[in-house]
Amino acid sequence: MPEESIEHINFDELNKKAISQPLVSHIYTADPSAHVFDGKIYIYPSHDIDAGEAFDDLGSHFAMEDYHVLSMDTIDSKAVDNGLALHVKDVPWAKQQMWAPDANEKDGKYYLFFPAKAHDDIFRIGVAISDSPTGPFKAESEAIKGSFSIDPAVFKDDDGSCYMYFGGLWGGQLQRWRTGEFRADQPESPTAFIPEDNEPALLPYVAKMTDNLLEFDEKAKEVEIIDENGDLLLAKDIDRRFFEAAWMHKHNGKYYFSYSTGDTHFICYAIGDNPYGPFTYAGKVLEPVVGWTSHHSICNVDGKDYLFYHDSSLSKGVTHLRSVKVIEINYNSDGTIQTIEPYRD
Repeated sequence: MPEESIEHINFDELNKKAISQPLVSHIYTADPSAHVFDGKIYIYPSHDIDAGEAFDDLGSHFAMEDYHVLSMDTIDSKAVDNGLALHVKDVPWAKQQMWAPDANEKDGKYYLFFPAKAHDDIFRIGVAISDSPTGPFKAESEAIKGSFSIDPAVFKDDDGSCYMYFGGLWGGQLQRWRTGEFRADQPESPTAFIPEDNEPALLPYVAKMTDNLLEFDEKAKEVEIIDENGDLLLAKDIDRRFFEAAWMHKHNGKYYFSYSTGDTHFICYAIGDNPYGPFTYAGKVLEPVVGWTSHHSICNVDGKDYLFYHDSSLSKGVTHLRSVKVIEINYNSDGTIQTIEPYRD
């Protein structure tokens, strides 16, 4: 649902038709990464604010500066805001734009993974540690070596190995790394260095983490997303190709890589046999929500998978003031996901 259409929306009616309501309404939250730790649900969202920045395709109006962790005792219980977990001023290497984070647990410690623009205006990914899943978190003094772009998602496999997936186009700068080095020219262009229509689409990256979850254990490699013929999706295939918001979950032994298509506003998914892929495109998880962005996570709670997502319904369509929501996911017998329509007809 493109942004230019919001003047036609009756938000009172839309919110009545919404399949779920915001988990919290006293602050704006987005990009929810949900996990269950010790039987309790923890959600690691972005904390949206209106910083007065001009709207542009680089995402300058997404000027978030800190994180709050939400928690829920059960999937039906009220979400609690646990207060400030980490602020950009407490991250030595970071300057601004604390975008979509994730978290995970290892040996009783909790790790918050987050992107931010460093002082050279290049996005990197950092780590902060706490003894509590709700923080406060203490950031490492430097970003992860070899990290770049945005939207880290850290998946813990059944053997305890952890893998970080990351990357995002346009303001997320992934296209500026096509040669392996950052290209800083044409800084005002969100689409400079994007592949041509008939070239393969840009791909997200994955790297196995070290045992202490503070570094990559290997050089990050591309995550291949292929069509039914085994061919890479093309850049012109904007309804299916990766844009941002990588996430990984497992269902019946298969690996489900899900992501946002960005400017076409779908959450899609692809299925593979191991954490590195390749992943074969399988369909849509979520139809477009109100607001330009769509970003999600999928978390198993008491044996059922839930989609945590956001929209801009509470702010009446303000793209950078979003609200986190949740709805159950259902699978077909062949393992495909039943596409979710966020607003009932």
